[in-house]
Amino acid sequence: MTSTTRLTVAQALVRFLAAQYTERDGTRRRLIGAVWGIFGHGNVAGIGQALVEHSTVPPGGTHPVMPFHQGRNEQAMVHAAVGYARQCGRLSAHAVTTSIGPGATNLVTGAALATVNHLPVLLLPGDVFAARPADPVLQQLEVPFAGDVSVNDCLRPVSRYFDRITRPEALIPAALQAMRVLTDPVDTGAVTLALPQDVQAEAYDWPGEFFAERTWSVRRQAPDAGELARAVAAVRAARRPLIVAGGGVHHSRAEEALAEFASATGIPVASTQAGKGSLRWDHPQDVGGIGHTGTATADDLARTADLVIGVGTRYTDFTTASGTLFAAPDVRFLNLNIAPHDGHKLAGVPLIADARAGLEALAGALPAHRHRAEPAYVTEYTDDKERWEHRVDAAYEAQDTDVRPTQTQVLGVLDELVTEDDILINAAGSLPGDLHKLWRARSRDQYHVEYGYSCMGYEIPAAIGVRMAAPDRPVWALVGDGTYLMMPTEIVTAVQEGVAIKVVVLQNHGYASIGGLSESVGGERYGTAYRRLAADRTYTGVPLPVDLAANAASLGMRVLRAGTVRDLRAALAEARGADTPTCVYVETETADTVSGAPPAQAWWDVPVAETATRPSAVKAREEYDRHVAARRRHL
Repeated sequence: MTSTTRLTVAQALVRFLAAQYTERDGTRRRLIGAVWGIFGHGNVAGIGQALVEHSTVPPGGTHPVMPFHQGRNEQAMVHAAVGYARQCGRLSAHAVTTSIGPGATNLVTGAALATVNHLPVLLLPGDVFAARPADPVLQQLEVPFAGDVSVNDCLRPVSRYFDRITRPEALIPAALQAMRVLTDPVDTGAVTLALPQDVQAEAYDWPGEFFAERTWSVRRQAPDAGELARAVAAVRAARRPLIVAGGGVHHSRAEEALAEFASATGIPVASTQAGKGSLRWDHPQDVGGIGHTGTATADDLARTADLVIGVGTRYTDFTTASGTLFAAPDVRFLNLNIAPHDGHKLAGVPLIADARAGLEALAGALPAHRHRAEPAYVTEYTDDKERWEHRVDAAYEAQDTDVRPTQTQVLGVLDELVTEDDILINAAGSLPGDLHKLWRARSRDQYHVEYGYSCMGYEIPAAIGVRMAAPDRPVWALVGDGTYLMMPTEIVTAVQEGVAIKVVVLQNHGYASIGGLSESVGGERYGTAYRRLAADRTYTGVPLPVDLAANAASLGMRVLRAGTVRDLRAALAEARGADTPTCVYVETETADTVSGAPPAQAWWDVPVAETATRPSAVKAREEYDRHVAARRRHL
């Protein structure tokens, strides 16, 4: 007879999670490394009580069964979990528990970010009573036409798997399905198990097998022989091939395979935001970022490429310049992707496989045909890359070190300081564009820019998660004042847990990136500056007397103020060596001058008013129509 253990649903879930592992390439890791939580009436007596029993170090022990981290904002906890999962190569993840109501709905933005970026996170929001002894309960949303709907249903469209556990025994299949999705390289993203608060505390006799250790193998799918043959033929026929490296290169740890393939074939490699760092910046075949925020080198190659080899990319509008970048009449696409949905985009030849397995298969098939890019083509992009690097040097250079730095000069000073150990995190504002064009990535995981969802407020909590996954490496969160004001709360968490992140706050008094975009589309920077209201109800008065450095200090962070380039160099060096959470605060240019980086090298479609009376909008529409005419559908 099968032995059973009587536990509450919450206790059983925590014990189950502690016994789950992943394995890839012979390396075994714990799947759920920790649980983040903010407690309320919807989870305190269930998951909270279970964590009391499992998250403290037992007598005579050295580690808790399930480590716990205390958060300050539910969205931020998901961001921290996502940062951790990305740094772990999606082989280990964190869970996030919340109460019902606003605690649960605060998860939605973080869940969307995780799912868009194919990064695993387990969400455990409390839910209303399954038995409905009192209806409604505190924070319950009443839906007159559906008694089985709660606010947690907001998480359905942003989750890769969703289930509501209304009976104890339902946890068994739901928990197993949740682990399957978390470890699936195609389907992974946010996974939600909604937990009614009465069910969390309900006891059940659980079969012992439910708590046995399970190892979930993360597969490396090999390419189909027929698809591989067609892919080889496409590469052999190309005269101006270009590789576009996406986030899938990093997820599959295919960086070395890509470097070997590029070196052997001479095919240049451009990178998306998610794929940057797939090659070191000084690799001979690396030509930098591609698309709207890309380099002139990569974008010029894209315009004349006859074969675009996408490796682990989703081909977002920033990458394709909204359908205007790949302009050669005979351009074709070869898409190496583990997800069939992405492999068939742009009418491409699909090569459905793990990025590393696919690259290794391509490399193995091509040498027999002695395939290599033509020498004139290699010389062309090599010389063009050298010219671009001179533009990077010019943007970074600060001849006068006793003046306030530009945003790109801040990056230049940081560029002088870091080694391949450092990790840079960013997500929104004008910094992603500057970093994509200019940053010289020195390692496969140095460049951590979340641009799938481009969520303001991501950087600080994500830095905490990354540092937890890489405790011996310097981790930098680069944030503008707009992003900082969205979510500085997890500074308190970093201080409490002793997570020595480095936060660089760039104060430019407004939404600088959106200000520049607004001006280009006829919006005249309306509502983008952080200034007092003028008499005409525009935000054109004096800058607001807000001291973000003082705010960071009030939350417990050590703060270093840098007023000049010289001060900045010293402050960043001091912060890099700090073993406590440290903030470097620097005031850069105002919102009227974003960064000093080279302008966009490719278009991005932001629709402009078709009719307007103001001259700026009329002119912007004329420019818009000119670009739209160049758009094409690749069929």
